[in-house]
Amino acid sequence: MKTPDFLNDLSQKLCDALPSSLLALKKDMEKNFRSILNNTFNKLDLVTREEFDAQTKVLARTRKKIETLEAEIKHLEKSLKDKK
Repeated sequence: MKTPDFLNDLSQKLCDALPSSLLALKKDMEKNFRSILNNTFNKLDLVTREEFDAQTKVLARTRKKIETLEAEIKHLEKSLKDKK
């Protein structure tokens, strides 16, 4: 989901929820809703799904590397202990 599309849809839904007596102000309200929503979402410091998925993959590779290094350390420690 792209953020501009999401914000446009959300602002449209908010405008559609307005009472019929305010429909004359619809375009102005929609513009204001979009601006408020955009500013609010920018303050939340959200990441995209793509960024989240990329970081998840990096974390999985890092976790695997740590597990491999831990196993290697245990093997080396056992080797040293056996030599003594």
